[in-house]
Amino acid sequence: MKLEIARGLFLILALAVATAAAAAWEEPRPQVLSKVDSAAQCPPPRVVKSQTTATPDQDLLLFLFGMSQGLRPQS
Repeated sequence: MKLEIARGLFLILALAVATAAAAAWEEPRPQVLSKVDSAAQCPPPRVVKSQTTATPDQDLLLFLFGMSQGLRPQS
């Protein structure tokens, strides 16, 4: 096979792959969610109790604060 034919086939194949990738590319458009359009959103599972409130553990909060302070550069 001649080099020119191989280059031509490679170019056609590369353009076909790029065209297929461009056709498959789909990004969601930015939109504002509202209470009116609640049918499009997933409802919460039934096992989740809405009355349950969690209280944060004080030791965990202190640990997270200490870890965040340790990430700062020494100056």
